[in-house]
Amino acid sequence: MREALFIKQNTQRWKDYENSKSKTPDELAESFISITDDLAYAKTFYPQSNTTKYLNGLAATFHQSIYKNKKEKSNRFINFWRYELPLIFYKHRRPLLYSFLFFIVFSLIGALSAKYDNTFVRLIMGDDYVNMTNENIAKGDAFGVYKQEGPFLMFVMIALNNIKVELVVFVMGIFLSVGTIYQLLQNGVMLGSFQYYFFSKGLGFKSILVLWLHGTLEISAIIIAGGAGLILGNSILFPKTHTRMVSLRHGAKDGLKIAIGIIPIFLTAAFFEGFVTRHTEMAVWQSLVILISSLVFIIWYVIVYPANLNRKLNRNNQIINETTY
Repeated sequence: MREALFIKQNTQRWKDYENSKSKTPDELAESFISITDDLAYAKTFYPQSNTTKYLNGLAATFHQSIYKNKKEKSNRFINFWRYELPLIFYKHRRPLLYSFLFFIVFSLIGALSAKYDNTFVRLIMGDDYVNMTNENIAKGDAFGVYKQEGPFLMFVMIALNNIKVELVVFVMGIFLSVGTIYQLLQNGVMLGSFQYYFFSKGLGFKSILVLWLHGTLEISAIIIAGGAGLILGNSILFPKTHTRMVSLRHGAKDGLKIAIGIIPIFLTAAFFEGFVTRHTEMAVWQSLVILISSLVFIIWYVIVYPANLNRKLNRNNQIINETTY
């Protein structure tokens, strides 16, 4: 690319970087990465150019700003869940939606397979689990499996397993998103066949009241982890205006933030499964309160709040720009 064309394509962006004084640490880092990419290109093709000198100075300015702001505020930990994570949810709302749709389709496949193939549930869940559940149903305690271990030990085991599953769902996205889709297929088919099994035994409504006490948060978090995996994979497949390496770095960063950010959801789900789900005699209204509250929280935190937060930030930025100019 000729230097004149390189300058023409990027001048406005460089000026925006120069003129934008109020930046968060993350925005500074994004700008610094972009400038250093341009600087590397200029050093390669125009080593003695004034453009290279200009970009070098601009990069130095951003470097100083980053280190000046390196000491973060004490509430950075809270702000991650209050602002940063919800905005990432909004930014990547399409991969999250695709993950949800994939999971729903795979769950329906699992349920239909279980309906039309009597051996399918045993194939997916294993003979031991199905036999144990049949024995519990015969005893009148269909969900006795949740009472076999002590609540704390069960909480720890479930939490570790769920976090491991979540990380696998996310990391497998590196295989061009196919790995994550396969993980969603496995989990969705398992859930669909598992849920149909209880409906076929006449325990459909009871299974919802018991299993979805923890399942609402747990399954929602797996779907969100699937979205993180798709973000990772799509960053390689669709780099847009970035190089694949830069796109991958951005996708991995956002995906990892989501994977880490939803760990508290998995911990809460594990707590419910270990300490609450075992109380199968719980009143219907109590189960519904927990179940509906969990669902409302997920919808609010992943969909409604991020959209409102993004709208508010855009409105504030518009006011600032109008005031500035």
